[in-house]
Amino acid sequence: MVDPVGRAIRAGVLPRFVAGADHAGVRLKDSLVAHLRTAGYEVLDLGTHGEASVDYPDYGVAVAHAVLDGSGELGLAVCGSGIGIAMAATRAGGRGATVHDVTSARLSRQHNDANVICLGERLIGLQVAVDAVMTFATTAFDGGRHAHRVALIEAISSTGLRTSNND
Repeated sequence: MVDPVGRAIRAGVLPRFVAGADHAGVRLKDSLVAHLRTAGYEVLDLGTHGEASVDYPDYGVAVAHAVLDGSGELGLAVCGSGIGIAMAATRAGGRGATVHDVTSARLSRQHNDANVICLGERLIGLQVAVDAVMTFATTAFDGGRHAHRVALIEAISSTGLRTSNND
């Protein structure tokens, strides 16, 4: 299997996570980091570590950069809605997916090769978030017809131009 940035994942070895959140997502992030560690995952926690107001773009970018530089294979990013931090992670070169349940987590990996799961603390309960993160962690990219589409997304992000004639 190959991870979201093309590095080989060794069979039987759990992917490393990089986690980050703003003040509106810190409690959920902390709970998810604890759950991942208990399940045997290595997690690099980039913060924030308190509820003092901070800017979610800083944490979305940090998580994406850490995934891209190999500090982890997968990212976990949390803010109030999961939307802003996903936008920041994606602008920074990651493939951030705002996820609301197990199905969206599974599809984000299978079809979109997402490498940063983004959650909204104000919108998702803890058990649903745990289930979604564990699904994200254990679901592989399907490749095939989806690989072409992910390549189109990557081309757009690097050029800003549309790359397909499919209107």
